[in-house]
Amino acid sequence: MKMSRSIVNSRREKVLELVRENGDITVNHLAEQFQVSPLTIRRDLQYLEDHKLLERFYGGARNSAEAGADLSENKKQLRRERIARYAASLVEDGDSIFINTSSTALAMLKYITSRNVTVITNNGNIINEKNPSHATIILLGGELRYVKGAMVGDFAMNNLTQVTARKSFMGCGGICPDTGMTTELLNEVNLNQTMFERVSKGSYILADCTKFGKRSSFVSCPPELIENIITDADAPAELVREFREKGTWVHQVD
Repeated sequence: MKMSRSIVNSRREKVLELVRENGDITVNHLAEQFQVSPLTIRRDLQYLEDHKLLERFYGGARNSAEAGADLSENKKQLRRERIARYAASLVEDGDSIFINTSSTALAMLKYITSRNVTVITNNGNIINEKNPSHATIILLGGELRYVKGAMVGDFAMNNLTQVTARKSFMGCGGICPDTGMTTELLNEVNLNQTMFERVSKGSYILADCTKFGKRSSFVSCPPELIENIITDADAPAELVREFREKGTWVHQVD
C-alpha cells in the first residue's frame, strides 16, 4: 500500500528538524530513528536537497547557512498560510469582508469556500490571486503604490466610507498589548482604521509570531479596540496572555 502523502511530509519535516539540530547526520541514524529503510531516507534527503533545504554528503546530510535561511523562510510562510486558511474558515455564506494590503490577509482568497462572498479591498495584488470560490471583488481604487500594490489616498478613502462589511481581516506591521496594531506606512493608517470601524460582525488581525512585540511607526488600532487576533502556536505566551486579559480573543492556529 502506498504511504499517504501526509505521513511522508511529516517525516521529511522531522528529518529537517534533526538535521538543523545536529548539523551533520547520517542516513543510517535517520533510518533507525524513523524505522524505515536507508533507501527511503535517501529519497527524503534527495527531495529536501532538490528544494534547497539541506546539503547531502556521502552517507548523510548537513545543514547550511543557505538551507537554514530557506527553512526559516519556509516556516514563516507556512505559518502565514495556516493563519490565512483559518481566517478563511470564518467567512460565511453571503459575507462581505474587508481585506487590507497584507499578504497574509490576501492569501485568504484561495481558501474561501463559502458562497456569495464579496471582498472589498485596497490590495491591488488581488488581481493576480486565485479565486476558487468566485467571490465578488471590489477594488477601492485610488493612488496605486506599485512596490506594495496598495491603493491609497482620498479616492480610496471616499469609496471606503460608502460601504459597510460584515467582517474585516487585517494584516499588520507589528502588534503589542500596550500600543496595539501598527504599520510602517502612514498613508494606510486611515484606511485601516476605517476598515475596523465599518464592520457589523467583527474584526480580525492576522499576525504571525514574528509580529508580536514589534512596534511599527503608526497606530492603526489601539489595544482596547482589538477584538480578535489570529496567530500561530509560536506566538509569545506572555504577550498572548496580556491580550487575553484585555478582552481580546486570541485564536492560535496549530
